[in-house]
Amino acid sequence: MRNRLHHALVFAAALSFAFFLSSTSAHAQDWAKSRLEASPRHREYVPLKVDNRTVQALVVYPETKSKASVVILIHEIFGLSDWAKEMADELAAEGFIVIAPDMLSGHGPNNGGSDSLAGQDERVRAVSALDPAEVLADLDAAADYGKKLPAANGQIAVAGFCWGGAKSFAFATHRHDLSAAFVFYGTGPADVSSINVPVYGFYGGEDARVDATIPGTQDAMKAAGKTYDPVTYDGAGHGFMRAGEDPGNTNPANKTAREQALTRLIKLLKEMKPAKSSPGPSTGHLSLPTLAEKTCHEPTKASL
Repeated sequence: MRNRLHHALVFAAALSFAFFLSSTSAHAQDWAKSRLEASPRHREYVPLKVDNRTVQALVVYPETKSKASVVILIHEIFGLSDWAKEMADELAAEGFIVIAPDMLSGHGPNNGGSDSLAGQDERVRAVSALDPAEVLADLDAAADYGKKLPAANGQIAVAGFCWGGAKSFAFATHRHDLSAAFVFYGTGPADVSSINVPVYGFYGGEDARVDATIPGTQDAMKAAGKTYDPVTYDGAGHGFMRAGEDPGNTNPANKTAREQALTRLIKLLKEMKPAKSSPGPSTGHLSLPTLAEKTCHEPTKASL
């Protein structure tokens, strides 16, 4: 009897712990969701038609009386999470129209997107499996939509984080009517010859895996006569833009890096110049991911 009671208690404790873990994982970004829900800014989801597919995109508008620049925000390997949505709202608060496409649209159960995938592992696998050409087409659709908005001033920038950072760099090789590209802890493409906009990099000092690729990217951009301005934030880890505002963050350098990087991003966005080239994407160049791009999402406990 005593043994059965002991086993029952152990089993109950295991169930409780498993429930705690699943609950913690499911609600890990409640803080971001709460901030988003408290925002006074108008946001809506719009369907973007891409061939025979539909991409759902979050659009957040600033509260301003003048026309605004558009920022295409590319989410992390974790899909269009609550943090990605909250980041879009934060940039809109600074006076920009932000379009954040859900790159997993149609890739989840019942043709759903990020929210239809139950766990982080499923979203990571799904994003990792995306076709690079499809990603560029979806980003083109977001940019085309942004250019036609009555409230937009015609200037478009792209900003991406981790996996999205690598894709923002790749998009700069493909899209010729951008005003700037902002790469947060993402790797550069092998061929940068078609880039015609300044690319600004934001990297964590403790992110050796990604930081090891910066010198090669600098050499490639310099050889091609392109503008590339990377800044590394001492002590910060991979994903510091999210970790730096997470109440559970245990690395003070992440918070400092986030604050400094956000200040820099907003300043650069406000200083953007009109696009130098004719509108539209390149038809003769497709930037395929390097090995570093494919692995630029390995989560650690601190970054989850």
